[in-house]
This record gives sequence, C-alpha cells and structure tokens, in this order.
Amino acid sequence: MTRAQTSDAERRISDIRRFNRFYTQKIGVLQEGLLDSAYSLAGVRVLYELAHWRDEADRKATPSLSASRLAARLGLDEGYLSRLLRGFERQQLIVRKPSPDDGREHIVSLTPRGRKAFAPLELRSRQQVAAMLSPLSGLERSRLARAMTTIEQALSSRPAKPKATAYTLRSLRPGDIGWVTHRHGVLYAEEYGYDERFEALVAAIAAHFVQAFDVERERCWIAERGGEIVGCVFLVSKSPTVAKLRLLLVEPAARGLGLGARLVDECIAFARQAGYRKMVLWTQSELLAARRIYEQRGFRRVAEEPHHSFGRDLVAETWELRLSRKAAREDRVRTRACK
Repeated sequence: MTRAQTSDAERRISDIRRFNRFYTQKIGVLQEGLLDSAYSLAGVRVLYELAHWRDEADRKATPSLSASRLAARLGLDEGYLSRLLRGFERQQLIVRKPSPDDGREHIVSLTPRGRKAFAPLELRSRQQVAAMLSPLSGLERSRLARAMTTIEQALSSRPAKPKATAYTLRSLRPGDIGWVTHRHGVLYAEEYGYDERFEALVAAIAAHFVQAFDVERERCWIAERGGEIVGCVFLVSKSPTVAKLRLLLVEPAARGLGLGARLVDECIAFARQAGYRKMVLWTQSELLAARRIYEQRGFRRVAEEPHHSFGRDLVAETWELRLSRKAAREDRVRTRACK
C-alpha cells in the first residue's frame, strides 16, 4: 500500500469513527435507559425482535424463535442474552418453553404483558425518528434514506455472486460526465494512489467527447444495476481508420459480473460496424484486470514507456487490435508463434 493510500485509509477510519460517535449520541444509545425506559439498548433490541418475529414468521414461514437463533440474529453472547432473558422472565415479559424439535433449545416469545411494555417503546422510537426528519426537506430525507441503505448494503455480508444479467447498458445522459470524472478520480486515488491530475485528465477526455461527438463513429456505454451506475467505457475516433478505447471503469461492487469484458466487446463490435480497421488504447502496466481483458480479446501490446504522472512512477502501455478478419487471423498466428 502506498503512502497516499495509507493516509487515505486512516482518514476514512477517522471519518467512520466520528460518524459512529455522532450517531450513537443522536439516538441516545449511551443513556442509561434507551428511549426514556428502564431498558438498555440490548434489552430493547431483544424486545423488538420478539415483538416483530411473529409478523416475519407469518410472511416467511420462519420457525419459532429460539434463544440461540435470537443470539445469532443480534450478534449477542449467548451467556449475556441468557441473563437478559432471565430478567425479562422475572418481570413476566417473556416466556421460554422447550423446543418440540430439540429439547436442548428453548423457544422465546413475548407475553401479553411484554407486548404491552414494548408498545410505548415502539411509539417513542418512531417519534424520535420523526423528530429527526421533521426539519429536513423531502429531498434531504430521500438522500438520508439512500445513504443509510448504502451503509447497510456495504457492511452486510456479501451475497452470492450475482448473475451476469444483473446490469444493463445505455447511452450517455446528462449528469453522466460528472459521474465518470468523479468515480475515476475517487477509485484511482483509493486503489492506485493517483492524485487529482488524473481526475483532471479524465475530465478533459470526457468533455472533449461531448463537445466533438461524432454520432456515426463514436459511442459511450453506461452500465447500470439497480438504478445505480456501475461502469462505463468510451470509443472515440483517432483517425478515419483507427478507433480508440477510453475510460473503461467498473465499480468494485460490480466486479466479477463480466461487465468489463462486455463493455470492451461492445466497443469492438461497434468499431467493426463503423468501418474502423484498428482499435488502440493507452493504459498502465499495473492495471492488471483491464490488461487481461484486452489480451483475451486479441489486443497486442505494441509499446511501453516509463513516465511519472499523477504523483506516481508508472509504465504506460499502448495496445492495439486489428479489426479486419484477415488482420485478426494474422495477429492470432503471430501471438501463438510468440508463446
């Protein structure tokens, strides 16, 4: 990890810790009793899970809630949870019964008295959130909800590898150029330590594409998944016979879908259709995933040059692909002979 990447990681850790302190204070979890009650945060969470488990079980045909499943659901130590449950039993808020399927397990449920005790806690929680939202505009509320969803999704357990059809491709729309510039700047800083001069280069390339766009010979593809942009690539005219692939990017959350290869394939297909004889691209030797895609599609590295750019010592590479069938066959024969 470079010094710039280490520094950026430390800043992000500090940002997240600051947010944690802010939000725990905001919702009052450090108070002795949560929501002006006699119960701790853990206690209220247990009551919440028990109160809402019936509805969830009805919707999903979920088995009854055992103490061990409750501990796993909340991430609580089973011994600590057992002490909480014993206290709730003494207050007659819950009842524990042996599981009919496994005598070692106990099924936990709220008593009518427990539901009556939880009802005002549920109301106060909703009122607390409503009070936080009331000063905000509709747009601010939507942004806040989206940001919280983003946090939840990013920190949740990773799902199984999504299907390759989980994204769609479309053409350029207003606002996309800003996204392309911003995400290139952020991702290349995070992953490779590039400074703001790289973002400036991307901005210049993207702006020129819009200003000098040739609808017959140039294209941009924007990839979306779930309404969010997750990738892009541009194909521009370098000369009447040569097309240039530029600004290939795939968001980390969308990697592994084959999206990068699909974007390059779209460029190749369009370049052939538009009558180009050759495609070229400029990349850096350390961009290994992109280089593998280019090589697999028949691109050949034809030049390389060390340089110092974007705050880094780099090795620039020029790759090219012959687009006519005859040229492509010759390249494949030449590549096999070299191996």
